[in-house]
Amino acid sequence: MAVAKRKWRGGPAFQAKKLKRNEKDAKAPAKPSDVAEEAAEEERDRIPGPVCKGKWKNKERILIFSSRGINFRTRHLMQDLRMLMPHSKADTKMDRKDKLFVINEVCEMKNCNKCIYFEAKKKQDLYMWLSNSPHGPSAKFLVQNIHTLAELKMTGNCLKGSRPLLSFDPAFDELPHFALLKELLIQIFSTPRYHPKSQPFVDHVFTFTILDNRIWFRNFQIIEEDAALVEIGPRFVLNLIKIFQGSFGGPTLYENPHYQSPNMHRRVIRSITAAKYREKQQVKDVQKLRKKEPKTILPHDPTADVFVIPAEEKPIEIQWVKPEPKVDLKARKKRIYKRQRKMKQNMNSGNAK
Repeated sequence: MAVAKRKWRGGPAFQAKKLKRNEKDAKAPAKPSDVAEEAAEEERDRIPGPVCKGKWKNKERILIFSSRGINFRTRHLMQDLRMLMPHSKADTKMDRKDKLFVINEVCEMKNCNKCIYFEAKKKQDLYMWLSNSPHGPSAKFLVQNIHTLAELKMTGNCLKGSRPLLSFDPAFDELPHFALLKELLIQIFSTPRYHPKSQPFVDHVFTFTILDNRIWFRNFQIIEEDAALVEIGPRFVLNLIKIFQGSFGGPTLYENPHYQSPNMHRRVIRSITAAKYREKQQVKDVQKLRKKEPKTILPHDPTADVFVIPAEEKPIEIQWVKPEPKVDLKARKKRIYKRQRKMKQNMNSGNAK
């Protein structure tokens, strides 16, 4: 087969054509009014470019998944976080027998450098791990008071994939462990700029507030008219347990002295109810003992009857005449009703004859 020769664009024929066009244009100079009209038409017919013209530099990717044994509320919370964070990725549930260090390998396979892992225990306790994979640090929280988007039914709303503002309590800057958690939360929950799945709008805000040694998460919509806030959801509370130097393990950097495990909390509640039950039983036993004790008979006090006035004795009346029998009105009415019914039957039978 003969190979087709490529035409060289810079050849003499091509240059000659360009020169001819230039000569024609030079012969007929355009008027300034015509040039302005053509520019306006071109501007009118021009297709607008994409809104996002920047370059995606922040390559943060978050892996959000859980262990087996989670309930429906945890599953809905996980889905809500994936929907609010366009830079997140999902994965299958991890077996509870596997070690937590396996998650670093999963993050590496998924090309993720941050991880949110929900760990369920006893089908009633939920723990959340926030980790910077694979070098750390990582933090373990107990998740409490979970309310999902489907459960709250708030009036707020936001565009799917829009970038949120992050609002932090001033208390995050007072203590070093809260400052570390603030940086970790910023890197995880902030949507990277110019992310392909994100929208170039800011219409909601994530708030992180410290109250009662816990971190309270809320999601609010920003209304354009008066910049008011309307809650969207979800909402949950994070009770810090420990901060580790590595990812899902390593030396402990901080341990919360105010933390009380769910098992201990349930144990305290059971002990309180048991104490109430024991107190009631003791009161019943004391009452039974008091009933069984012999009653002490006090001697008669002669001065106790000083002011007692004897009652007047009424004369005894003997009735010699038999009382008249009482008239039974009900029986009398029945007899009258029977008599009238018999009379009606007799009259009907005579008319029939």
